[in-house]
Amino acid sequence: MNFWDFFWLLVWSFFFVAYLMILFHIFGDLFRDHMSGWLKALWVLFLIIAPFLGALIYLIARGHGMAERQAAAMRQMQNDADARIREVAGTKTPADQIASAKQLLDSGAITATEFEQLKSKALA
Repeated sequence: MNFWDFFWLLVWSFFFVAYLMILFHIFGDLFRDHMSGWLKALWVLFLIIAPFLGALIYLIARGHGMAERQAAAMRQMQNDADARIREVAGTKTPADQIASAKQLLDSGAITATEFEQLKSKALA
């Protein structure tokens, strides 16, 4: 195998992997979308019969919606992760922080100055 054979092997391998990535994104979007099952089956059949043409037509016809669905899924995952982090970390709202500082003030554990510092920190 000479240099050019190896070079073209790398080029075609790159394009094949890129095509597979696009195809997986299309299938993921296809099954994430809220279209009828028959329409999904037709798209899958079209992608199997004419893979390159099917992928190109899908990206042209449904690419904008594909991007919107992907962005919505990413936002939902980020919100879920943030909620889980807040749950595990036990972070409190500013009102909760002020209420617990008020309880400490009422019990005599902190002074009025310390209470004001905690209150301003919670509101910041």
